[in-house]
Amino acid sequence: MMVVAIDGPAASGKSSVAKGLAEQLGFSYINTGAMYRALTWHALRMGADVNSPSQVAAATDAADISTGFDQGRSYIAIGGFRPYDELHEPAVNRSVSAVSSVPQVRERLVDEIRRLAATCDCVVEGRDIGSVVFPATPYKLYLDASPEVRQRRRNSQGQDDEVSARDRIDSSRLTAPLTIASDAMVIDTTELDLEEVIAASYDALIAKGLPACPHA
Repeated sequence: MMVVAIDGPAASGKSSVAKGLAEQLGFSYINTGAMYRALTWHALRMGADVNSPSQVAAATDAADISTGFDQGRSYIAIGGFRPYDELHEPAVNRSVSAVSSVPQVRERLVDEIRRLAATCDCVVEGRDIGSVVFPATPYKLYLDASPEVRQRRRNSQGQDDEVSARDRIDSSRLTAPLTIASDAMVIDTTELDLEEVIAASYDALIAKGLPACPHA
């Protein structure tokens, strides 16, 4: 199966671009950020101290996780419940980087992500997709934008977390830090609108050898 890996920092446009690109290519879309947010929500709901790796690991081990696709987009359910609005609660925004840095969390979700991607061609977005989860795929993009633009985007989404703080945590964690894969194609989205970023991403992938409209 073909995998398009899209990485980048918070509010760089990964999710919106991945959705649009998946539709254009006829691929399924895997939102790994939603998975990490779901486990963060679960850990908080279980009363775990998100700054305690052992408590987060215990909550993760106890989680009854199921994943799949619904109309071409990934979902995650915990205990049969699919969190959605809960994924963007302020407490989840503040805690997701800490939870995502726990090795047991990443190990469990990486297994789920790889299992999903083995079933169909996918666009997968996150922070370590090209560097850790699918290092062998030749189709890697890294989206970025200036911190000021990313903060404005974050605020326009009604979220008050600071992207600079997320950047520091995500880039400095010991397990699968945010990094640019050596063979990733970097696209600066600072001065581009969504359609322009999708077009630039599509062109970059075609130049890299992805079959044009493989499902047409």
